[in-house]
Order: sequence, then structure tokens, then C-alpha cells
Amino acid sequence: MSAERVRHLLQQLRTELDRANVDAETLASMRELDRDIRRALDASERPVAGLTDRAKAIEVEFAVKHGVAERILREIVETLAKIGV
Repeated sequence: MSAERVRHLLQQLRTELDRANVDAETLASMRELDRDIRRALDASERPVAGLTDRAKAIEVEFAVKHGVAERILREIVETLAKIGV
């Protein structure tokens, strides 16, 4: 259930980023993070090192300019922690 919640939140985040004016560098970082989170949720692969730290760093960037995206990413980080990723 929690992994499915993370996938749902990632979809919400992608939708929000499509609406927001996000710079190319941040968008590229978010795409890479999205890919790594999806890999981590796949039971056949080990979590990518530093995944949570990267997510938190992007969350800080979003806090100033993209409040909705920041809230969604914060929830993703919290859910990943709960499921041990």
C-alpha cells in the first residue's frame, strides 16, 4: 500500500511540475529522483544511496517557489521513510 502511495504521489508531483515554471536543472534532478524512487520501490533492486537526502534537497528548493510541489515531495520522503526505502 505505501509503495503504491508513493507512486501516486510521484504522479501528482509530475502533474504539478508540468503546471509550474520549474528551471531545467531542477526538472532534470526531479526526473532522475523520480526514476531512482521507482527503482527503489521495485523489490528486485536495492535503494539508491542518498535517495532521501536528494529528495530533501529538492524539497528545500521547492519550498520557496513551488509550495504545492514541496508539500507533495515532503509526503513522498515521509512515506519512503515509513516503508524503509
